[in-house]
Amino acid sequence: MSQSLPIPDFFDPAGVGEVWRVPYEERAHQAQTWAQTHGIKPADTDSPRLCLLAIDVQNTFCIPGFELFVGGTSGQGAVDDTRRLCEFVYRNLGHITEIVPTMDTHRTMQIFHAAFWVDGDGHMPAPMTMVELADVRSGRWRVNPAIVPSLGVPLDQLESFALHYVQRLSDDGKYPLTIWPYHSMLGGIGHSLVSAFEEACFVHNLARQSQTRFELKGSNPLTENYSVLRPEVLEDAAGQPVAKKNQRLIQHLMTFDAVAIAGQAKSHCVAWTIDDLLSEIQQVDATLARKIYLIDDCSSPVVVPGVVDFTANADAAYQRFAAAGMHIIQSTSPITDWLSH
Repeated sequence: MSQSLPIPDFFDPAGVGEVWRVPYEERAHQAQTWAQTHGIKPADTDSPRLCLLAIDVQNTFCIPGFELFVGGTSGQGAVDDTRRLCEFVYRNLGHITEIVPTMDTHRTMQIFHAAFWVDGDGHMPAPMTMVELADVRSGRWRVNPAIVPSLGVPLDQLESFALHYVQRLSDDGKYPLTIWPYHSMLGGIGHSLVSAFEEACFVHNLARQSQTRFELKGSNPLTENYSVLRPEVLEDAAGQPVAKKNQRLIQHLMTFDAVAIAGQAKSHCVAWTIDDLLSEIQQVDATLARKIYLIDDCSSPVVVPGVVDFTANADAAYQRFAAAGMHIIQSTSPITDWLSH
């Protein structure tokens, strides 16, 4: 298959910013008919093999009114990004070997949620509070004693780890610990994939006979996990592991001839995942960076007007990735042009 496919009639661009039930049985029949009509072959016959790594295309980030909607500079960033991503999947259905959606997965008592921290009066921090190293050293923010029974870690150990954690973030040049609004809560509607993208993945399953590979991240209560490939902090102050890299996924991604990356947010989970992937690549063979394609118009940075704007951070990261050999493309770029590189 060499040409782009048309967008199926059932795809509704106007519904990308909404939550709805995917009509699985109907789409299953349509997907199989679509494959027959357009001569789409099973994914296991692909050469070259392309993986679409879709980062956190979930309601919590992509639907207006949800907890951490990524509006980007336009205010509608994640909605437009997801529409373009769905269209990318449909146009290139015959070339995408596998779709790997990552899913931010959280519970209430985690180090980046308000319930983990209190001030001297016992008040929890407001969403988007930056917990700096100096704040923890001075006792401005301290571990909430009420979480001890749930986490099963003694308070003194949690306090020691909390100081170590923000120290490590500072030493490693990472973002300060951010108190995010409760989001991507396991079992909640915000955790789910955006309906339109879930539908596109399901159609791909049936048209290509290729199972979607879901990757959950972010459930460890003691570390942030922007990247699907590794948490922000791996060890405690004594060098004992608190989390580990997703070595299995790193190795899996490297089995493909090309990996296209999109999703939310460009400044955080997307950039951190790409950065970790680049680090792993450079330890093996720096030229492998050329098999990575960043779909620039399918990701937006975190922008909270009047509070924070990470646009410059995201742009700088992408420039660095391009300098390392990765390709920055648009969702409408003819796939056969860049797959042939």
